[in-house]
Amino acid sequence: MLHGFLAAAAVTLLLYAAATVGLPAMALVALALFLAAAGGGAILNLNYHWKQLPLPKWLIVVHASAAVAGFALLLAATWATRAA
Repeated sequence: MLHGFLAAAAVTLLLYAAATVGLPAMALVALALFLAAAGGGAILNLNYHWKQLPLPKWLIVVHASAAVAGFALLLAATWATRAA
C-alpha cells in the first residue's frame, strides 16, 4: 500500500507540473503510462488482493512494465531538457 500512496503523490505532482508550467511531450507520455500503471495497480489491489484472490500474472507484468517504461521516459525527458 505504501508504494501506491507514494506513486499517487508523485503522479499528482507530475499532473500539477503539467497543468501549471507544461511538460515536454515525452514527459506527458510518461504521465499517461503512470496513470495506466496506477489503474492496473488499483485493479490488482481492489479486485484481487482485498478479496484474497490469486493475482493474475499478466496484469502484474503489464502494471510493472507500464511503470518502468513511464519512469524511463520521464528520465529521458529530464535529461533531454537538461542538455538543451
